[in-house]
Amino acid sequence: MIQRPDFFLHPTFQRRCCLLILLLSFTTSFSQNADIGLLRKINVYRNTKLDNTFRFVTHTTAPVSLAAPLVLIGTGINNRDKILTNQGLVCGASLLLSTGISLSLKYSIRRKRPFVVYDDIQKMAPAGPCSFPSGHTTAAFATAASLSLAFPKWYVIAPSFVWAAAVAYSRMHLGVHFPSDVLAGIIIGTGSSLLCYKAQEWVKK
Repeated sequence: MIQRPDFFLHPTFQRRCCLLILLLSFTTSFSQNADIGLLRKINVYRNTKLDNTFRFVTHTTAPVSLAAPLVLIGTGINNRDKILTNQGLVCGASLLLSTGISLSLKYSIRRKRPFVVYDDIQKMAPAGPCSFPSGHTTAAFATAASLSLAFPKWYVIAPSFVWAAAVAYSRMHLGVHFPSDVLAGIIIGTGSSLLCYKAQEWVKK
């Protein structure tokens, strides 16, 4: 007999969802003065010599986030390694879920970009009309968390999260996101990866 899926009814899962909602609520109600104050310290008083470096870091988001699951899946299929293939699928699912959540929030909330609201914020990279949450940060942390869960070794975890943190910082350095946008992206990306990882464990059982 096929048992009824009860993963989403588990108390632990529900508590984590409530925590995620509370954290997202906090980011949206984050003091505007504190938000723009921190952004000014990062963007207005930035080291301009690092502008090109952070532009490069920002531009690595899509290639790295897309390459990670594709390489895992391709290598797994080539080596007939079902575990590796499955890890690649989970990584890809995390990226898709987090991106879907991020885009839904962007076009529901429609928060204006900081350089649109504040004249002193300098825009140093291309950006769409909606600010909250940071899509680049979401994708970077979804990828970093997925790789860390799949390969829990320090030499995977450390560089993954250093890269993701650099992407998150670059969005503020370049003046295209508020700190609260970035914080929300971190929560959504990491949370989506944890959710997909737990869902995979449930499917295995």
